[in-house]
Amino acid sequence: MAIPQDPWPPATAICDLPVRGRAVCGGFIDSVTILPAAEAPQFSAIVTDRDEYAEAGQRPEPGLNHRVRLIWLGRRRVPGIAVGTRVRFEGMVSVRDGLPTIFNPRYEIIGKQET
Repeated sequence: MAIPQDPWPPATAICDLPVRGRAVCGGFIDSVTILPAAEAPQFSAIVTDRDEYAEAGQRPEPGLNHRVRLIWLGRRRVPGIAVGTRVRFEGMVSVRDGLPTIFNPRYEIIGKQET
């Protein structure tokens, strides 16, 4: 019997994201933004990997960008995407307003093991 392989390629640290190109990354939702009903539907979230450093007992390097913006066009809400949720995501990276941004990313919510 074949062992299923993880469909996700290896993850890249947020501070190592390319300026343009496809990337797989992970982190924690730091904030979400919901636009007013008068504007075109768009849901965005800021993801940080600083909490992953804290879990590993490390300190992130100062001066490096540890945030990436995820934007879902045509959506007012994305189920499961809330502050504090751990996610893994993949998509095309571009820079928007000085922040790495991925539009309509493929994503997976990573659950926490209960103790």
